[in-house]
Amino acid sequence: MVYTITYFKKMNEKNIFITGIGTGVGKTIVSAVLASYWKADYWKPIQCGDLDNTDSERVKHLVNAESTHIHQERFRLQLAASPHEAAAAENIAIHPDDFQPPFTANRLIIEGAGGLLVPLSGDFFMIDLIKQLGATAILVIRDYLGCINHSLLSYEVLRRKEVRIGALVFNGNMNKASQEAIESHVSEEIPIIHVPELSSINNEAIRYSSLHLSINSKIKKNESAK
Repeated sequence: MVYTITYFKKMNEKNIFITGIGTGVGKTIVSAVLASYWKADYWKPIQCGDLDNTDSERVKHLVNAESTHIHQERFRLQLAASPHEAAAAENIAIHPDDFQPPFTANRLIIEGAGGLLVPLSGDFFMIDLIKQLGATAILVIRDYLGCINHSLLSYEVLRRKEVRIGALVFNGNMNKASQEAIESHVSEEIPIIHVPELSSINNEAIRYSSLHLSINSKIKKNESAK
C-alpha cells in the first residue's frame, strides 16, 4: 500500500548526503528525485571519470533548473576508479580540509561516489567525509544478489560511526524477501522510502517520481501513534 510520506517532508536537516550500498545502485537518480522533491541544490564533491557526462550534468538535465542550483565539483578526475586511485593517477593528494560545502540558503543534496568505505585517500573514506560535513545520510539500496549483505553492512557502519541516517531508499523494484530481511534489521525510527522503477530516465520521470514517493506501513503506523 502507498502512503503519503509526511515524516520525510518534516526532515529539516540542511545537508543531505546520498550514499549507496555500492556502485550503480542509483544514487544520481535518487539525488535528482530528492532535489526535485525538496527543490534543493545539488553538489557532487568528487567526479571520477566520464567527465563529458558527469553526474552533475545528468542531474542538471533531470531537474528544474529554476529551483535547483548545481554546484561545481571540488575534484574532477579523469580515471574512472576509486577517488584515491584516480587522484594518484594525476599526482593529486586529497585531504579532508579540501572539502567545504558550497554556500546556499537552500537544502543541499550531496552525492557521494561509490559506497561508504570508498577511500578518498589512504585513511580518509567517504563515510569520514559525511561526518566532516555534518550531513545526514540517506542510504540507497537496489535489488541484486548480495544486496541484503551490502545493505546491512552499510547500515551497521553508519550506526557505528554515529552518522545520522535520514532514510533508507529502495530504488526500483525489490524482491519481497530481500526487502523484508533488510527492513527487519533497521530501526523503526528510520523511514524507508520507495522510488518507483523508471522505464525511462528524463525530466518528466524524475518529476513524477518526486510526486509519488512512498513510505512503508511500519513507519506510517509509528507516525499515527505520535
